[in-house]
Amino acid sequence: MSPLRSNEKKQIPIKDGLFTTPLSPVAQVRLMGSKCKNCSEVSLGKGQTCANCGGVNLEEIPLSRRGKLWTYTVIRHKPPGDYKGPEPFVPFGLGLVEIPEGIRVLSPIQCDLERMKVGMELEIEVFPLYTDENQNEVMAFRFRPV
Repeated sequence: MSPLRSNEKKQIPIKDGLFTTPLSPVAQVRLMGSKCKNCSEVSLGKGQTCANCGGVNLEEIPLSRRGKLWTYTVIRHKPPGDYKGPEPFVPFGLGLVEIPEGIRVLSPIQCDLERMKVGMELEIEVFPLYTDENQNEVMAFRFRPV
């Protein structure tokens, strides 16, 4: 791994344990999951305890890059709080994406709002959401049509 040049930004995940590493090239980054060795429940991110059975015997697994839109809504007003999206605010789709591992991931959907439909094939996109106070690119994810 080469050292950063003075003009290169470091990329960090929006939440620890959410992505496979390294975060570059972004086209190869996947969401991480946890799979319970007791009951086979899969959850998003690196977990310590199974939400289904309470077991602590979990393994980390990379999740599929593709899924299907299970349901969605359109966010037409800027969310309250510390919103980090584009300014001025642009309405966006927010959906549950069902992935082959059997879970549904809540995610922004990068798509023309008129084209969104339940069942459409989607693929994850990892992207820089904002630059933090230390000049790190904070990496987030969304899904977009295949």
